[in-house]
Amino acid sequence: MTELPIERKFQDAQGVDIFFYEFPVANPRGVVQIAHGLGDHARRYDDVAAALNRAGFSVYADDHRGHGKTGVNQVATKATKTMGNLGPGGMPATFEQVHDFTKLIKAENPGLPVILIGHSWGSFIAQKLLNNYSADYAAAVLTGSTLLDPRYLGMGAFNKKWKDQPDATGFEWLSRDAAVADAFLADPFTFYADAAKVMGLGNALKLFFKPAASVRSDLPLLIMAGSDDPIGGEKGNKALADAYLTRSGLQDLKCVIYEGARHEVFNETNKEEVVSELLGFIERVLGA
Repeated sequence: MTELPIERKFQDAQGVDIFFYEFPVANPRGVVQIAHGLGDHARRYDDVAAALNRAGFSVYADDHRGHGKTGVNQVATKATKTMGNLGPGGMPATFEQVHDFTKLIKAENPGLPVILIGHSWGSFIAQKLLNNYSADYAAAVLTGSTLLDPRYLGMGAFNKKWKDQPDATGFEWLSRDAAVADAFLADPFTFYADAAKVMGLGNALKLFFKPAASVRSDLPLLIMAGSDDPIGGEKGNKALADAYLTRSGLQDLKCVIYEGARHEVFNETNKEEVVSELLGFIERVLGA
């Protein structure tokens, strides 16, 4: 029996080797593509992939440019200097790299619906892909997101609210579950999410854009966020939902705010509730 996930790689349009992980099931009902956050990597979503597998969905998750094994390889080959550096083409090429991954997924799974899940920076990438390629996705899910406007996008001292608690690690903002911060610190592939520092200011500024009228109006969209998420929280995610309603005219949108939850809702103390919401949304969208 093949051990999951299956580790693979492809070259993006700029020739960068992109490492990714496939969690296949027999006779899948659909395929889910996961886009991770900044300072994050694909294997931190193994539990989400396992839940989706149990529900009958195959899953693909890549390590974006500058992250996970993709980033390690870029540094080792001296293509970039440090983890988080994006490489040739910067942020625009990174957006396209994740869409290249979508094209690979669709080619390997002809006729199957593809659901895009984006978390944090991955949700910002997803927003860009929805602006440009919404026809490629049967549905989308955004977590740890926000409206990409300086008034709503939290920047800087993410852990300010929890910095004075005993034995603070600096990563309490991720989850109410202290084990999540400990695991993040111990993970050799994770790093602090300072976009301007690791990517460069020019690339970070390319993250400021809004939902476009070009997003197909019948795209089902689920937004899930913690009220205590310093990236966007309730204010930023409700503003994002409103923008999709008013600017894109979405007809099927749900925004769920989990009171007291922080940034990583899939790693929160109520993660079973979050995964249940996710699965229920996908089941409804696919008419199961």
